[in-house]
Amino acid sequence: MTKMEKEAKGLLGYEKIEKYAPEKLAELATHYRAILELLGEDPNREGLLDTPRRVAKSIQFLTQGYDHDPREILLSAKFKEDYREMVIVKDIEIFSLCEHHMIPFIGKAHVGYIPNGYITGLSKIARVVEAYSRRLQVQERLTTQIKEAIQQTLKPLGVAVVIEARHMCMSMRGVQKQSSVTTTSDFTGAFERPETRAEFISLIHANLH
Repeated sequence: MTKMEKEAKGLLGYEKIEKYAPEKLAELATHYRAILELLGEDPNREGLLDTPRRVAKSIQFLTQGYDHDPREILLSAKFKEDYREMVIVKDIEIFSLCEHHMIPFIGKAHVGYIPNGYITGLSKIARVVEAYSRRLQVQERLTTQIKEAIQQTLKPLGVAVVIEARHMCMSMRGVQKQSSVTTTSDFTGAFERPETRAEFISLIHANLH
């Protein structure tokens, strides 16, 4: 048994954990093998022998958000609390796939809300972002979905979401502009007031730690 095989089986102190649906694996791998052939590659050469299977596992991991309900995530840690000031979770890393080219876009989400009797666990905000970003997406829809999930589930006084991301479809193909950043935002309730929105924007860009 090679060192790599021992590592994969956890025999060298490392346990490889993968999330994929076994029932979909073979069919996805078949399609990826066909793609390799259409590209002019030889799926039987050594470096590509297990590539269709690896990619089949990878795409399921990258789109696992379809299996998660963001509203249930928020409800799993919903607590009654008389707090009516801003709660902000910023710099939440985002890794998503553009639905137009299935090429990654990578960035950060900044999420804030003003409770109206209920709060949720801070990690649940990040999990909501993850649940929506691990799908085929466009940044504009992703921004609104995060906002709506929090607004509809917690019914706060307001929700603010800002996402900043680099799109590989702009960097690697098409216009090929490597340094461009796309920013999207969506606000509800109290955050529609200029002064509240300005405070939120100021806080997400402040270096307080």
